[in-house]
Amino acid sequence: MAKDNERGGAGMHFGGILEGLNGLVDKLTDLAEAGETLKRTGEMEFEIKEGQEAKGVFGFSVKMGLGEQGDSEVQVEPFGNVYRNKKTGKTEIKDVREPLVDIFEEEDHVLLVGEMPGINQHDLILELKDDILILAAERGDKKYRKEMLLPEKFSDDSMSVRVKNGVVEIKLERVSTPT
Repeated sequence: MAKDNERGGAGMHFGGILEGLNGLVDKLTDLAEAGETLKRTGEMEFEIKEGQEAKGVFGFSVKMGLGEQGDSEVQVEPFGNVYRNKKTGKTEIKDVREPLVDIFEEEDHVLLVGEMPGINQHDLILELKDDILILAAERGDKKYRKEMLLPEKFSDDSMSVRVKNGVVEIKLERVSTPT
């Protein structure tokens, strides 16, 4: 018989969740010391109505390192399509996934790298307005959308896009200012 004190509602196993959290804390401690990145993802299926199922994808990326002032910085970025409704407190699955996007700042450009499996370049919709970039895509049942704040303002002319095997690379060239 399963241990009842380790089981929650809806078939959840709290013992496994607690073991995972302990492992996560250990990994975060290691990352803080080394200044690295941790990324975890998962998928789950829910029965939303009798005979109807929905697939939930969730994850997070934790980046740890030193900031410009020498202070330690921690950035946590969630992604996926599983969210907690702030009003009801219930977990919801949305049709649109928020992709994981890393932003790399280089001297002459900013590079955004996003994971959007199943998407080709012609499926992308990019809206750039000053320092806000909206990345969206739809192909079949795969839908993605993410709004990002860029480190500075860019124009459409400065943007180039490449997609290969579901990895989207958006390069934004910085305008050099005469000295």
